Amino acid sequence: MNRESGILSLVLTRVRSGDVGRMPVVLALVVIAVVFQALNPVFLTSRNLSDLLMQCAAMGTISLGIVLVLLIGEIDLSVGSMSGVAAAILTVGAVQLQWPFVLAIGAAVAAGGIVGAVYGLLRSTLGLPSFVVTLAGLLGLLGVQLWVLGDAGSINLPFDSWIVQFAQQMYLPPWLSYVLSAATALAYTATLLSRARRRAAAELESTRTAIIVIRGALLLVGLAGGSWYLNLSRGVGLMFVLFVVLVVVAHLALTRTRWGRSVFAVGGSIEAARRAGIRVDRVVVSVFVLCSVLAATGGILAAARLAAANQSTGAADTNLNAIAAAIIGGASLFGGRGSAFAALLGVVVIQAISSGFTLINLSSSVQYMVTGAVLVFAVALDAVTRRSRLGTGRT
Repeated sequence: MNRESGILSLVLTRVRSGDVGRMPVVLALVVIAVVFQALNPVFLTSRNLSDLLMQCAAMGTISLGIVLVLLIGEIDLSVGSMSGVAAAILTVGAVQLQWPFVLAIGAAVAAGGIVGAVYGLLRSTLGLPSFVVTLAGLLGLLGVQLWVLGDAGSINLPFDSWIVQFAQQMYLPPWLSYVLSAATALAYTATLLSRARRRAAAELESTRTAIIVIRGALLLVGLAGGSWYLNLSRGVGLMFVLFVVLVVVAHLALTRTRWGRSVFAVGGSIEAARRAGIRVDRVVVSVFVLCSVLAATGGILAAARLAAANQSTGAADTNLNAIAAAIIGGASLFGGRGSAFAALLGVVVIQAISSGFTLINLSSSVQYMVTGAVLVFAVALDAVTRRSRLGTGRT
């Protein structure tokens, strides 16, 4: 009983100090699932969940870039337009110019890298606010997209092309989904055990081995159980797997490399990072380049998913949803706090709301209002927890 009360006291202390972790996002997903399942039993079927995850890939990839720029305390308002330009380059290059798909994809990604480099240089050398620079980029890229598409306006990709098949029809074999689930759980457990040993060697507080093993076992059960349920219909889509791989790579880069530590340092305090010897300009340019490259990659995935690109690709709510997903997932608007997994969690929330409203035949106006309310709640929670961390000296 004393042990249980001690654990509860520890949890409450962390919450009061502003360390809420991913708890709000998980609770939001539970509420969304319960509400929409009650309104329409199709929501939690394996087929709908499989489709929902596939829909997350393109938007989530774009949102991953937003997470990176938020970590350094900046913003990119042109990711939707960049994704539209990339989709236009892909379709025009592959269909009209008869380029190999690999060349067309390379050209689209390279365009993203060039745009991101321009943003980063304007921000770091001239000191222009990223809000203004990327807003101008949004307008300019809209014009570029229309120019690339030309009079055609809309271009379809061949349905039998490998990129369309990848985005629409390719799923993991059931056995491979279980193998990857086990490998992920083992890697997670090994990472926590290694961290605990390092902290214990440094005579710091560390997590007990039994707790780490329980966490790994729960992760294994969750991943294997989720794979089994999705395999009842179509399974786990390869495009979603690609998105998850990008999230994991970004997470490792942010947590295990000198560059990642520099990103958090710049987001925490540019002046302190500069005095610590960090090349702030290089960090800023690299982050904007990665953001635009990920936006271009998301545009390619979106075009492949729809097997087409047109003048509205990347427009409408793409920018807003990508930014909202990053913030809802836990990336701080104030910089210096967040995780690559914020893109994964946030985009699942956004797509779950969209899928739920589609199933119950509610208008998009209600969807926008609900998504906006969730976004305001996430920002308010971020502000409150930041104030709590300041008060307890945890920031």
